[in-house]
Amino acid sequence: MTIAVDEFIRRFLLHTLPPGFQRIRHFGFLANCHRKGKLALCRQFLAASVTDLLPSPEVCREWLKPPATAESLAVCRQCGKGVMQRIQILPVYPWPLHPPDTA
Repeated sequence: MTIAVDEFIRRFLLHTLPPGFQRIRHFGFLANCHRKGKLALCRQFLAASVTDLLPSPEVCREWLKPPATAESLAVCRQCGKGVMQRIQILPVYPWPLHPPDTA
């Protein structure tokens, strides 16, 4: 197949990554260093019944408890007596920029 130089460069650059990025194939359960063990574990999980993978009823009940109220969040977690007060609200800054200077 013959293609123009511009098209060749475009297709070639589709395979390059920006600085700081890593190819996905080197991570996860398909990584070379642990592939055999991880694939065996994946096959084991896939063979297990769904009910074995679900959380227990006790855990589900814990998740369904109503959220803490503002009053209970204000009580000190250490002594249970003192009341915490808001002193300052930290400003939000966009990530990955550096935080604002405090000077």
